[in-house]
Amino acid sequence: MAHAIRHDWTRDEVAALFGLPFNELLHRAHSVHREHHDPNAVQVSTLLSIKTGGCPEDCAYCPQAARYDTGVQAQKLMTVDQVLERAQAAKDAGASRFCMGAAWRSPKDRDVAKVAEIVSAVKSLGLETCATLGMLNGDQAATLKQAGLDYYNHNLDTAPEFYGEIIHTRQYQDRLDTLDHVREAGLKTCCGGIVGMGETRGQRAGLLQTLANLPEHPESVPINQLVQVEGTPLNGTQALDPFEFVRTIAVARVLMPASMVRLSAGRQQMDDAVQALCFFAGANSIFYGEKLLTTGNPDVEHDRQLFARLDLKPLEVVETSNTVHADIMQHCAA
Repeated sequence: MAHAIRHDWTRDEVAALFGLPFNELLHRAHSVHREHHDPNAVQVSTLLSIKTGGCPEDCAYCPQAARYDTGVQAQKLMTVDQVLERAQAAKDAGASRFCMGAAWRSPKDRDVAKVAEIVSAVKSLGLETCATLGMLNGDQAATLKQAGLDYYNHNLDTAPEFYGEIIHTRQYQDRLDTLDHVREAGLKTCCGGIVGMGETRGQRAGLLQTLANLPEHPESVPINQLVQVEGTPLNGTQALDPFEFVRTIAVARVLMPASMVRLSAGRQQMDDAVQALCFFAGANSIFYGEKLLTTGNPDVEHDRQLFARLDLKPLEVVETSNTVHADIMQHCAA
């Protein structure tokens, strides 16, 4: 029985998925996963902070906020050559997508022009490209599209009703507006959130419901587990139960069957068994490398060994379309 792509999930329906017996939820999620994806393939991305620190926002989880004393030093935008060197190293290590993050609230046009140069250079290596630069207007999104950007990351972070507990310097609608600009420019969206910030299960359901009911499901859905950093307001928050995180992955897979669901921040705190459950539950994308912007990540060799133990293979960029996601859709339609 095929599972339809829906954009009309109710909060009660999503909460009911979270409430299923654990094995029943995993069975349902894995069944959906197998309909749309190769269950033994994982898309591999590498993330680089190309402009670190000094952000004026007050996101309570973020060590790059200028107002928090976290030891992160503000740095200028990296040069094209500096980024290109790191992108080549990521490709050599097996990454198929190179993601670039810059700690801006909303970049100026001159900033976007510089990033567009970087994107074009990285694209020339045969890698998929993704950027996260803060809020964009329509013209800025179009500039990045013309430069060859494939994906734009802009997370919703959490449920609408919990958002005000985490961020005060921009509104939820601001995030939705940026996603509109990105879609209108023809870019793929990378959009997810963070769990373990003190939210309830119902609020986790609210985050996933909002993502699933967007006009188009994000092609990539990063699910981050809070990485607690000393100096941020959320340091000391009670850690999320690992099985609750697995449930979140499973529900995301059921709600957004064709999307890539990514294990993002927090993998360093997960043991291999929990990661294996996440892959079974429908996660099929990871960040690969020793660092995610400013926080730690499992090293490349550990991930290679984990893939070998689980008989997982990394997806490769298709040279004809230069997009991993298109290859998955073609495979499933065949």
